[in-house]
Amino acid sequence: MKKIFVASALAIAALSVSPMVAAPAAAQSKTGIGIADLDVATTRSSAYQTALGQIRTTYKAQIDQVEARDQTLGAELNVLRAKANEEAKKTPQNKAAIDAAVKAFQDKSAAAQRELAQMAQPYELARAYVIDQITVRLDDAVKGAMTKRKVDLLLNYDQQVVLAAQPPVDITDAITAELNTLLPAVSIAVPAGYQPGQLMQQKNQAIVDAARARQGQTAPAAPAPAAGTPPTTR
Repeated sequence: MKKIFVASALAIAALSVSPMVAAPAAAQSKTGIGIADLDVATTRSSAYQTALGQIRTTYKAQIDQVEARDQTLGAELNVLRAKANEEAKKTPQNKAAIDAAVKAFQDKSAAAQRELAQMAQPYELARAYVIDQITVRLDDAVKGAMTKRKVDLLLNYDQQVVLAAQPPVDITDAITAELNTLLPAVSIAVPAGYQPGQLMQQKNQAIVDAARARQGQTAPAAPAPAAGTPPTTR
């Protein structure tokens, strides 16, 4: 059976993965419709790749510990899985014994995931901070790429199946290029008290606050009462 649990998906995989494979090239759109994979654009960016290398170096001891612990837990899970399979093959079957063996495996798997996630938390938080910094500038990168590639409507890459006519242009690489210009590098030094997504939340709140301020400034003033007109009383 395929190994059920291989470390934390956001921990080991994210820190050892090479740049993602490029999406298939699409013909130039004649309708101003484009597609893009923003996750790919982000992880291909120079800022992300550089930060990822820094994280690997800075948190090497923790990463090595997680990998070693993952191997140990994987071996323990294999033993429990084998016991569950052994109980299932017995004739006659003992349902209570099978259920107990399966539960033991599931409980151990869940505990292993929690343990590894806790161990990986320091460098996963750093990676989240990196992504957050890039995400803050992603909208600008998308707009810049759309302008340069003359795209009026942009769809997520996996939504291109809804298009029945001319294939759209893939501007994922163009977005990455814009990110590289707008944000050549980011920091992996996580500020005290930082929570994942905090920078993007602050940006969105600033946009809302600015919109409210503009509405307040442009709101028409109440007309002044005519001279000699007594004030209205209720």
